[in-house]
Amino acid sequence: MTASVAEEKHSPHHAPQSALVLMAMGIVFGDIGTSPLYTYKTIVDLAGGSPTDLVALGLLSLLVWTLLITTSLKYVTFVMRADNGGEGGILALMSLLRTHQHHRPLITACGLFGAALIYGDGAITPAISVLSAVEGLKMAAPTIAPYILPLAVAILLVLFAVQYKGTQRIGRIFGPVMTLWFLVIGGLGLWSVIQHPEVLSALNPWYGAHFLLTHGKTGFFVLGGVFLAVTGAEALYADMGHIGARPIRLAWYGMVLPSLLLNYAGQTALMISGVPIADNIFYQLCPPSLLIPMIVLSTVATIIASQAIITGAFSMTRQAIQLGWCPRLQITQTSAEGYGQIYIGAVNWCLMIATVGLTILFGSSDRLAAAYGIAVSLTMLLTTILLFVTMQEIWKWSLTASLALAGTFCVIDATFFSANLMKFLDGGWLPLALALAIYTVMCVWRNGSLAMAKHLQALTEPIDQFLTRIQTSGVARVPGTAVFLSRTTEQTPPLIIWHVAHNRALHRHIVVLTIMITQHAWVQEEMRFTAEKIAPDFWRLIGTYGFMEKPDIPKLLQQARAAGCELDLSDVTYYVGHETVIHCPDGKGLPLWQEKIYALLQRNSAKITDYLHLPSDSVVEIGRQIEV
Repeated sequence: MTASVAEEKHSPHHAPQSALVLMAMGIVFGDIGTSPLYTYKTIVDLAGGSPTDLVALGLLSLLVWTLLITTSLKYVTFVMRADNGGEGGILALMSLLRTHQHHRPLITACGLFGAALIYGDGAITPAISVLSAVEGLKMAAPTIAPYILPLAVAILLVLFAVQYKGTQRIGRIFGPVMTLWFLVIGGLGLWSVIQHPEVLSALNPWYGAHFLLTHGKTGFFVLGGVFLAVTGAEALYADMGHIGARPIRLAWYGMVLPSLLLNYAGQTALMISGVPIADNIFYQLCPPSLLIPMIVLSTVATIIASQAIITGAFSMTRQAIQLGWCPRLQITQTSAEGYGQIYIGAVNWCLMIATVGLTILFGSSDRLAAAYGIAVSLTMLLTTILLFVTMQEIWKWSLTASLALAGTFCVIDATFFSANLMKFLDGGWLPLALALAIYTVMCVWRNGSLAMAKHLQALTEPIDQFLTRIQTSGVARVPGTAVFLSRTTEQTPPLIIWHVAHNRALHRHIVVLTIMITQHAWVQEEMRFTAEKIAPDFWRLIGTYGFMEKPDIPKLLQQARAAGCELDLSDVTYYVGHETVIHCPDGKGLPLWQEKIYALLQRNSAKITDYLHLPSDSVVEIGRQIEV
């Protein structure tokens, strides 16, 4: 499905190209753009701490070609072509592939676990970014060293505490600040390269290959550090729906990639010149008189990078909710101008606890780097697997071409994942454990929802039989319109049957409403709903929304009435079910541990009335017990 009119209404893609490029600078590139703060220092430490000129060039060569192959070639050139109605991210890609064959457990598992891994990465990214920035204060004032950790924690607490306000106001300065950041780090790197132009020879991949072939296990460990340079590449794809592919590509090739390459080359030039590397070599590029302003700029840039990770987690959570893989959570729209400007309190506070906990537990960016990368490297590997399926099924490539390209990416991703896996005992298990827990929750929620739907389906009744029964039994008909929200699209919903059984009455006008969330990001307005007149004053209405859209039931009813449905909207009462989950006594339901988790999630999920934005004074909830 290509981008539609519906997409254009909810996206900023119609803005001037220059404005979109500036937005991309602030929203998309924060994570990958701040990686020079810690990446080169990490790989130098992994390589032994005092590399020779040949080793330094080898390290730079690995960085250069990793950026070019993984980010430029894989993500910017190919993966970003695999959009779902203009939306990107591994969940959007999973949904795109599942539209062709609905029962695809392997593809579903890849997409879901990849999404869960991004949460693990999201917990570490703010911690390592903020810590690496404020650690520069030790160079300007060594006596401040004991206060670095408390300062980083304080910055993170404030960052998460203000999320409820939304990013609309400060978002306008994100782009200019990150543009300044890239100009500064590129300029500092260029100045260093001019003084030692021999580092440009690292563009030759021979240096990287020579380092790996001659350093054995050390070279393999270094790859885990090199990978830190591209940990933000997944964000280019995930944020594509907010900005558009073209502005991201223009920003990447026009400023971000050159600035990153120049800065890494500049750090290498300093290394070759013999500058002491006891402190963070990134800050040694900066003149001493400008060190404090540079630390301030770095801190602001890392906060922006962290902000992008947090809001990305919000967007991914909404996708998971819409697709039925996550319990309903309270979603607050923080801006009328941008659909992507949302706040999800439960996600925010969970991320805050995880991030602050990791910051305190590890205590420094060096120790965090030992745990960083394992989650996102596995996500990239899973994305490559889904990309191969896309090449075959969506793009209709030959098997040879698909295997050649995706196979190359797969080998590279698997190598990086294997290298990062060496960090498992040093803390790498933490993001994996977090991802596994999130993946389990998503699967349990899906299984429980399907079990509940199956139970409710067994309680339905044919429409003709129901209508005959209420006529012959003399059920009273009262004025007004009753809208019954239901999962079923054919039979009489159990909700109506229970309502009649308990109240012995039924409204004059009846609407059975089913909300369907498609595997596409957006749905065209002309495809928004289908309406069927089942009997006089009895309508079945099916509303269809993309997984990036917000259902609006009152508006949907207005559209249906304007299209010819004979509905009296002056007096509407909405009926929704309030389910209480109980264990299936015959042992044929979910395993007990899943039932307990699902019941807990069900009790704490947001009310359907809040999720669908129904007027609270017009809603009647009917309680019922459901065996799963």
